Amino acid sequence: RPQHLMGLEMIRDLCEGKLEGGEIGSTEITFTPGKIKGGTHLADTKTAGSVCLLMQVAMPCVLFAASPSELHLKGGTNAEMAPQIDYTLMVFKPIVEKFNFTFNCDIRKRGYYPQGGGEVVVQMSPVKELSPINLTERGTVTKIYGRAFVAGALPIKLAKDMAAAAVRCIRKEIRDLYINIQSVREPDDQAVGTGSGIIIVAETSTGCLLAGSSLGKRGKNSDKVGIEAAEMLLKNLKHGGAVDDSLQDQLIIFMALAKGVSKVKSGPVTLHTQTAIHFAEQLTKAKFTVTKSEEEDPSKDAYIIECQGMGMINSNL
Repeated sequence: RPQHLMGLEMIRDLCEGKLEGGEIGSTEITFTPGKIKGGTHLADTKTAGSVCLLMQVAMPCVLFAASPSELHLKGGTNAEMAPQIDYTLMVFKPIVEKFNFTFNCDIRKRGYYPQGGGEVVVQMSPVKELSPINLTERGTVTKIYGRAFVAGALPIKLAKDMAAAAVRCIRKEIRDLYINIQSVREPDDQAVGTGSGIIIVAETSTGCLLAGSSLGKRGKNSDKVGIEAAEMLLKNLKHGGAVDDSLQDQLIIFMALAKGVSKVKSGPVTLHTQTAIHFAEQLTKAKFTVTKSEEEDPSKDAYIIECQGMGMINSNL
């Protein structure tokens, strides 16, 4: 797909590599990396292909580059089948930075299905090595907050309806916490096209962040969008893991590259995570084990994903 090809081309340029078979619809590629050099790079899916997936493919590379990188990523910021940019900023960023690196992500424009047109700029400096993480203590939920948005031709009332429906749904399970979901209309000069959606984050006493999100589309009732996101959040809180179902697979490559043993408590392991573990083990000397968490509470369905990382060292630094 266009976004997969753009991701590969960006990595090729980042590391002065060679790419054969790089065309839309190709079923086989040969990729030969060179030295990762950093610098400024542009990747444009020219569709609503997700900028967050482009960021995911680049991040492990730029961490081990010779110099800082600035990535200009264009496409969809809030797309189906991919993390929304709000999830990336509100959940992925604070958790992944526990591996001992930081990055800056500036949303210049938001873009929605089908035309895309969004742009984010990611700035990141390389590190010598990554530290392992331990995310096994869930703690108790201390706050719930979120963002319901509309853009383009849609009225703010839709965002308010999504937020209200989500709050009502969460209230049935969690009665004693204030839920702060902001309703926003994206400024016209900062959004391309028409879109709507919601993300709700639960923060815990141990600093865990778990989320539920949903996107609006034509013919889909705004209450339904809010309820979908709320139900996803409640499901993530129910399994007792310290990460939600969307984050588990995104952490695998960093666990594999880190030095030492990382442990993450999750809900049932997703197919995405199984795939990520399979390839991380093939490409590195990292070793993963997944075991059922020994819970006192039988209603919880939690697992421990443990990894002996390969301890990748950045030889450029």
